Amino acid sequence: MLNRHTLIFSLVAASLLFSVGQVLAAPPVVEIVAMPHPPVKAALSQLREWLAAQGKQITVKDIDSESADGIKRMQSVGLSGHIPVLILIDGQYRVKRKDGSTVEFVNFPNQSNTPAGARGSWATTDVQAVLAEKIK
Repeated sequence: MLNRHTLIFSLVAASLLFSVGQVLAAPPVVEIVAMPHPPVKAALSQLREWLAAQGKQITVKDIDSESADGIKRMQSVGLSGHIPVLILIDGQYRVKRKDGSTVEFVNFPNQSNTPAGARGSWATTDVQAVLAEKIK
């Protein structure tokens, strides 16, 4: 038979485990900090379509990088200047790939239709791979 202290302890422990489970189950947050110009919109269209198809598995926040909020958000992760695109996944733009290399979601994605000087080191598939691991 359970005494009162054991019962209270068990209820508190179960409550904490449930709370931790809820936090761990929270969907990843993707912040797209980007300039609202046509070349940027076109470069991100494939990524945005994929994110939209994920439904509630991923939370997406759009921030105009030229707004005060956008400038503050970039500064909060140590970046400033003319950055057309910044993708943050759970607050991070620098992520390790499965092969151990690091990718930074800064500037345009590396696509053939993007001028070489404006291309970042990332592709839409890199963002998708990181998020696919998080929503398993």
